Amino acid sequence: MSTDKNRATAAAILPLVGGPDNIASIAHCMTRLRIGLLDRSLVDDEALRALPAVMGVVDDDTYQIVLGPGTVARVTPEFEALVEEGRRPAAAATAPQPVTADDLAAQGAALKEARKTRNSTPLKLFLRRIANIFVPLIPALIGCGIIAGLNGVLTNAGWLPGVVPALAAIASGFMSLIAVFVGYNTAKEFGGTPILGGAVAAIIVFPGIAKIDAFGQHLSPGQGGVLGALAAAVLAVHVEKWCRRWVPEALDVLVTPTLTVLISGLVTIYGLMFLAGEASAAIGTFADWLLATGGAFAGLVLGGLFLPLVMLGLHQALIPIHTTLIEQSGYTVLLPILAMAGAGQVGAAIAVYCRLPRNRSLRTTIKSALPAGFLGVGEPLIYGVSLPLGRPFVTACIGGAAGGAFVGLFNQLGVAFGSTAIGPSGWALFPLLNGTSGLGATLAIYAGGLVVGYLLGFLATYFFGFTRRMLTDLNTDPQPDTSTTPTDPAKQPAVV
Repeated sequence: MSTDKNRATAAAILPLVGGPDNIASIAHCMTRLRIGLLDRSLVDDEALRALPAVMGVVDDDTYQIVLGPGTVARVTPEFEALVEEGRRPAAAATAPQPVTADDLAAQGAALKEARKTRNSTPLKLFLRRIANIFVPLIPALIGCGIIAGLNGVLTNAGWLPGVVPALAAIASGFMSLIAVFVGYNTAKEFGGTPILGGAVAAIIVFPGIAKIDAFGQHLSPGQGGVLGALAAAVLAVHVEKWCRRWVPEALDVLVTPTLTVLISGLVTIYGLMFLAGEASAAIGTFADWLLATGGAFAGLVLGGLFLPLVMLGLHQALIPIHTTLIEQSGYTVLLPILAMAGAGQVGAAIAVYCRLPRNRSLRTTIKSALPAGFLGVGEPLIYGVSLPLGRPFVTACIGGAAGGAFVGLFNQLGVAFGSTAIGPSGWALFPLLNGTSGLGATLAIYAGGLVVGYLLGFLATYFFGFTRRMLTDLNTDPQPDTSTTPTDPAKQPAVV
């Protein structure tokens, strides 16, 4: 998509979300433009869904517009620029105007309403904060993961031996310092100084840590990984906030950062690194044991429940687990299994397309959303097709369970493999796959899982996804073609 098209998309979206003055915050993840709104009632959902570039919308803690991978990263800067441009004249015009108590009350009410979220439990809010820490790291994980896969192919084939060390350095550099980035993002998310969070987390990967004994053993660089970095940065935020309250303002610039790094650093070295290391090792051991001993059943459960987890927002709890597994073994064995949920979703959507031949509107939605679904972007199909219909969402989960069981079975048989990065799914996951049994076997098993997911999702939906009443109500054209319908009495057929 060209820059002009990106700007045109942003320009089309802005008035439909209430204009620049209705925007409280702007961010994006892999596929969605996330907007904090001051007044939700100003949003025109139907008009947004009708935009060609918009795959769907999600109303959660932020208003989320699904644009797809790649596109969202290009549209977001244009959207931010348009919002800034739109605010400048308004700010200049309103600057001299006095602010009344009623104005403040109205603004406060709007902000309160914007922050209210559906089912905003403490657990979900906490998981969203965890996701906010790790989601910005996904582009680097993907890039380095693909380079690592390419390096593995060149190494196994014996090609370009002079290039292999360079690719290894490029692929491994980010992962060797990922704890620093996690610490930086954690402090930023929890209200501390980001660079102090990064400084404390950097202790974990410092080579000199190997000279220190804790709990009767030598520490090792990287021990505790991202979990240790997360815990260390959270501690640093609390220490920093305590210092801000008690340290005199004249000494704050010297004392606060020093105490923050010193206290948090000592606790990290003599406590958190060991504890987080034990937790990380337990996660890796449990994942290996789970798939080695009950891979088919575990895959069935994980693949079948992942779509509901996404709907509840609980899938965000898996992000640190994926990252920990990638740190330990170079790939996460869970992601290919969870990706089968998207395969079930695609199969279910194709079945809906076949079962409702007269519903042109729904079939058009499915045709436009299927390419993204094959590439692992499931939101358009979930929110535009299966979830509103109800039963097809359940049968999509059946397809995901079948695909997950297929992949899990091969893990149980000793063919372990996973993804070297998180984020992509569906066909987009192929370049990121790696395993212990060779690239050919890994790709074949993952492709087989997708086929099983597609097939079972299709069959379950085709035969069990509709009641008779649903077929009667839905298998009609909601926008019938009236171009040939005679309306002029003179054109009515004669009654013989």
